[in-house]
Amino acid sequence: MTSPAKLTVALVQQSNTDNAQHNMAKSMNAIREAAQKGAKLVVLQELHRSLYFCQTENVDVFDLAETIPGPSSNALGELAKELSIVIVASLFEKRATGLYHNTAVVLEQDGSIAGKYRKMHIPDDPGFYEKFYFTPGDIGFEPIQTSVGKLGVLVCWDQWFPEAARLMAMAGAEILIYPTAIGWDPNDDIAEQTRQKDAWVISQRAHAVANGVPVISCNRVGHESDPSAQSDGIAFWGNSFIAGPQGELLAEANNTDEQILVVEIDQKRSENVRRIWPFLRDRRIDHYKDLTKIYRD
Repeated sequence: MTSPAKLTVALVQQSNTDNAQHNMAKSMNAIREAAQKGAKLVVLQELHRSLYFCQTENVDVFDLAETIPGPSSNALGELAKELSIVIVASLFEKRATGLYHNTAVVLEQDGSIAGKYRKMHIPDDPGFYEKFYFTPGDIGFEPIQTSVGKLGVLVCWDQWFPEAARLMAMAGAEILIYPTAIGWDPNDDIAEQTRQKDAWVISQRAHAVANGVPVISCNRVGHESDPSAQSDGIAFWGNSFIAGPQGELLAEANNTDEQILVVEIDQKRSENVRRIWPFLRDRRIDHYKDLTKIYRD
C-alpha cells in the first residue's frame, strides 16, 4: 500500500468529566471538526472516554472496560467510514474476565479495525497506579498498516523508552503516535513543572530525530481530582504537539485549553532526512547485545 506524499493529520486535546457518554460525544464532535479542516488521520488522547481513573485502585472502575470490537470501537469505526478518515483511539480493553489492557485501536477509512496496540510499559507511581488495572501488552512493537501509512502507535509511558520508538521504526513505521495522559502534581513549583514538561517534549522530539519520522503526541488537559482525597489530584499539562522528522515543531497546543491541532506533514521528508542523517545505517548491532539486560552489573 502506497502512503500519500502529503498527509493532513490532527490531534484532539480535551478535558474530561466522569460522564463517559459526554466525553465520547466531545471526542466525536472534535473528530468531525478536524475532518472538516481536511484531516485524514485524527489522534485522540489516552483513555479519552473517562477521567484518568488510575489515581486510585478501585475494583469498580473495571466496569468502564469494554471489548474490542465493542461499543466505542464500533461507534468510532462508523464515524471513520462516514468521514473517510483514519482514527487512532485509546480504550480500556476487557480482553477476558480479570484480564484488561490499555489499548490503542486504529479505525480504517472503511470503518474496519486496521489493528490495535496494547501498552507495553505500565507505570506504577503515586497517582499513576496503572499496574492495578492493566496487563502489559503482548502484541509487541508492530506498526499498523493503514490507507494513510504505516503507523507506529505507542501509549503514554512508552514515550520515555527509545527502544520502543526504534523497534517501531525498524519495523517500518512512518509516523510515531503517542496517545497520552500526563500532568503535574499541583504542589510542584513552576520550575519543577517546567522541567517535567520540557523533558517530556524533548524525549519525544528526540524519537523523531533518532528515527527520522514525524511524531504525534496527544495529551489531555485540565485538573482531575483524586477520588480518595489523599492528594490534590493531577493537573494535566496538555502541550500536545506534532513534530517533523528532524524534531521540528509543526504545531503545538498550550497547557490550559482544549484544542484541535491540524497540520499537513510531508511524508517524503523522512526519506530525505534519513539520507543525510543515516542513523539506521550506522547502528552497531554487533555491540548492542547488552541492551537485552536489565542492567550491567
